[in-house]
Amino acid sequence: MSSSFKDVSDISDQEADERRNSPDYLDQLEAEAIYIMREVAGQFERPALLFSGGKDSITLVHLAQKAFAPGKIPFPLVHMDTGHNFIEAIEYRDELAEQIGAKLVVRYVEDTIKAKGLKEQTGKNASRNWLQTFTLLDTIEEFEFDACIGGARRDEEKARAKERIFSFRDEFGQWDPKRQRPELWNLFNGRISKGENVRVFPISNWTELDVWAYLKREKIALPSIYFAHERELILRDGKLLNNTPVIEKDENDQIVTRQVRFRTVGDMTCTAAVESSASTLDEVIAEISISRISERGETRIDDQQTEAAMEDRKKGGYF
Repeated sequence: MSSSFKDVSDISDQEADERRNSPDYLDQLEAEAIYIMREVAGQFERPALLFSGGKDSITLVHLAQKAFAPGKIPFPLVHMDTGHNFIEAIEYRDELAEQIGAKLVVRYVEDTIKAKGLKEQTGKNASRNWLQTFTLLDTIEEFEFDACIGGARRDEEKARAKERIFSFRDEFGQWDPKRQRPELWNLFNGRISKGENVRVFPISNWTELDVWAYLKREKIALPSIYFAHERELILRDGKLLNNTPVIEKDENDQIVTRQVRFRTVGDMTCTAAVESSASTLDEVIAEISISRISERGETRIDDQQTEAAMEDRKKGGYF
């Protein structure tokens, strides 16, 4: 495997443009991701692929299919369902799993709340997103997963920027930056003790634009929520949230109808839409090309609560 892959944080705007104009840059990213997928299958006994029905995990499923063709994907698709997910993503999740004949494991945050007596957040900005961690750790223990493949990318958020591709987690699922292992020459160390696990990020070196360019090239279908449509929304502090009963409203919130799309599909309670007229892949790519802020930076409210919100969640066992 070539060692020529560069960390996206080291790539200038000019280099990024040159790379996107190169006919084989997507082939290089794809080859790296497929290599990582196969490393996971070779090094771990019970891996799983975390699949939410979002664009990044859809890309992972497609890469896994390529990595292990003509056979089936040799590990299950796993989702932590908060009960506050977008219905478009959930329907896509179920349809794709059935279409490719993959085993789909779904565990519900609602069940974890009841079983553990967890206290949900209250108030207008309440979210179950952080409670996914408990469900994930329980699921890892239930199935004895030793590696969980996820769609995190380094360009998303600063805590992700220092993430390893093989991200070591201790027996409590916690991420400690001081215990991460060097990854030189695309050599990945998956050696762990019983109870420990590794989160693996095959598209860590991709950007949001790379993902969309790959989806276009591979002609991969996506949930309609990623494209422009009219929707009734809650306008709150300049953010456009889906108008749903799971979001508590107050007198300062305005109910509006706008033409929007979603750049990411996390929980409805903490994921904002962006106003957009982009209804095709080409139009979405053109829109993202001129954006100077990542999808999480623009639309994920939970990441904006504190400067270290994502890092704190990772240290507690988050994806």
